[in-house]
Amino acid sequence: MPEPGQPTLVRAIGRWSLAALTINCIIGSGIFGLPSQISATLGRAGPFAWIFAAIATALVMACFAEVSSRFDQTGGVYLYSRTAFGRPTGIAIAWLGWLARLTAAAANANLFVTYLAQFWPSAQEKLPRMIVLTAVLSVLTIVNYVGVRRGTLQSNLFTAAKLITLGGFIVAALVFVGLKHQSLAISLPAGPFKSWRDAILLLVFAYGGYETALMPGGEARNPRRDYPFALFVALIVCTIVYTMTQWVIVSLLPQSSMTGRPLATAAQFMFGAAGAAILSVGVLVSCYGYLSANVLGFPRILFALAEHGDLPPVMARVHPRFRTPHVAILVFAGLLYAFSLAGSFQWNLVISAVSRLFYYSSVCAALPVLRRKSGTPDAQFHLPMGNLIAALAVATSLSLLLSFPRLDLRSGIVLAVVALGVLVHSLWASRQTRTAGAARTAGYE
Repeated sequence: MPEPGQPTLVRAIGRWSLAALTINCIIGSGIFGLPSQISATLGRAGPFAWIFAAIATALVMACFAEVSSRFDQTGGVYLYSRTAFGRPTGIAIAWLGWLARLTAAAANANLFVTYLAQFWPSAQEKLPRMIVLTAVLSVLTIVNYVGVRRGTLQSNLFTAAKLITLGGFIVAALVFVGLKHQSLAISLPAGPFKSWRDAILLLVFAYGGYETALMPGGEARNPRRDYPFALFVALIVCTIVYTMTQWVIVSLLPQSSMTGRPLATAAQFMFGAAGAAILSVGVLVSCYGYLSANVLGFPRILFALAEHGDLPPVMARVHPRFRTPHVAILVFAGLLYAFSLAGSFQWNLVISAVSRLFYYSSVCAALPVLRRKSGTPDAQFHLPMGNLIAALAVATSLSLLLSFPRLDLRSGIVLAVVALGVLVHSLWASRQTRTAGAARTAGYE
């Protein structure tokens, strides 16, 4: 529980800032690399894969919309799972959520260094890489430490920068195609089921990350009303941006010209080296913005754990001047720095993807449970056919999990350590509950 007499969090995040934060949490590095892989798998039918992945994401996101509309506290997926299924499940989901967001953010930090090497080749060497990561993460930590308003403003600015970069690319490509008297190329879905399944599996993760925006509920002005709005606005915006980006790329570039940096390659095809440089800057902006959203959102899960007595009270401390959960922010930033230094982009991404599917399933399963659970606040957004959609969402998440490639030894060890941590943490929490109960009983005697 929070320490008596300490300051409280300030509710400073409005409706459109929540929508911008959600978009910022979704648009990370994926859109700058995945179009070439989708094109290689599905050819000119690739834009349909983004639409199908958006539909799969919408099932899960709709469940999040109803569940989040019941709560106005900090905690997100941890809070929802704890309320629906009890303390041990809440703790397990908190660990998985933390692991997923730490590794996703660390993957983007590594990609930031990779693209910075386009301008400074030495950036990927050991010492320069450490210096870059230290500088980037220190600035983000300081901005979020000194106030949620500053952190929100930073997130809003980077969301705008991402959308301007991607929107500018799409418009430029459409104009270029028109001036060359070409037409946008697209093919109807065809080909083996496995190719489509693998592509959609990959793209569902490109639509992920929105759960991070649900963490700072205690700092949103009206989270129960605004979270469903923010989720659906973000999904619509991201679906349009993702689908159009894939469409113009397959219209501009033959498969033989695809690279690991498809947007930069397309920009170079249209505007030469200057175009490629501008798009590379866009990737840097996107990665930095994604990191800013995670440093803003996910430290709040530590705060929520402590607020509910599942971590020591120190994690729930609020800075007396800045009104931020400063201890939780510093702990998250320190672990993010460690994961960024220790792992590669791909390694962090795989762990994040596997962890994410577990807590997606948990929140979707919480929807029918919370509808029946007495004492739960009414939902301000009621999902039509919610129980059916929740069942479909859980089935979708589990099928994607079963389709995932086998983990390597190092990833397996990390997940095993997390499982051990969940067990130890749950035992500690149970002991704390028994101790508190015994103390109350003794007080009545």
